[in-house]
This record gives sequence, structure tokens and C-alpha cells, in this order.
Amino acid sequence: MNKEMIMEGVKLILEGIGEDVNREGLIETPDRIARMYMEIFDGIGKDAKDVLSKTFSVENNDLVLEKDITFFSMCEHHLVPFFGKTHIAYIPKGKVAGLSKLARTVEVYAKKPQLQEKLTTEIADAIMEYLDAEGAMVVIEAEHTCMTMRGVKKPGAKTVTTTYRGVFRENIDLRREVMNFIK
Repeated sequence: MNKEMIMEGVKLILEGIGEDVNREGLIETPDRIARMYMEIFDGIGKDAKDVLSKTFSVENNDLVLEKDITFFSMCEHHLVPFFGKTHIAYIPKGKVAGLSKLARTVEVYAKKPQLQEKLTTEIADAIMEYLDAEGAMVVIEAEHTCMTMRGVKKPGAKTVTTTYRGVFRENIDLRREVMNFIK
């Protein structure tokens, strides 16, 4: 990322909306925004391969569910936040990831301009590929500020996306079991 380019872009936006970039409250804003963007877009060009590379052997391949993983991302259409909870379920095939690694996987994919639908599938695909799981299920519930503070202005509206891989695609009872745990 290029911090100077971000700062120049912020100055142009401020000038474009009619603000004085030399006003006391705005003098450091381009630098603050650049540092913030470097943090919140840290997932650009990354995937979860390194995050999910540390695994532990297990004898039982029973359901693993981590729910209510809070995330923040930026809508790629408006560059405003969407945020919510991610629930990840998977059936291991002899190895599991540390639980913090599932939350870190969400972070990797959330930290870039994103669509909720794509975020959901990227997480599931990573679980399948890097953990070689029997199946993965991801459910995301999020509020989009592009819908709450502009446009249709419907605060509190939640968007839910789901995706199923492997045994979850084939086994409706398994999906229901996970949904019951999530609720």
C-alpha cells in the first residue's frame, strides 16, 4: 500500500466536498485515514494458507463449530463498513486448526474491499483447501452501513449468507444441527 497516495486521495475528497484541508480539525485527517486504511485493508492479496497451516491431529472427526466471530469489513461498492458475526462449522479429516485460527481466517478475508457473499465462500473454501476438511459450513449475519446510513436507510436490517461444502452440501440434518447450535 502507498500511504502517500492514500493521503493525497483523502485530501482530494475533502476538497471535493468543499472542505478546507488546512482547517485545524482536518490537518492530520489524511494521515489518520491512511494509517486506518493500511490496517483495515491488510488482507488485500492474502489468503488463509499460513493462518491454517498449524494443525493438530485428532482421532475423532466430529463437528467443530466456532460461532459469533465478530468481523468488520468494507463494502467494495461504497467503501463503507459492514459488520457482524461469522459462524464456521467443519468436519475434520484427522486434523483441526487452533480455534483462534478460525477467527484469524475471517480477518484475512474481511480486511479488503469485499462483498458479504464472497466473504462467506472464501472462508468455506479456505477451510476445505487448507484443512482438507470433510465439509465446511459458513453463516454470516451482517449489517451494511451502505443500507443503513444512505440509500434505503434501514437501520437494523441484517443480511444472512450461507454456504455449504462437502458433507454439509449433502446432509441437510447436519446443516440443521449447526443452525440449531448457532441459534
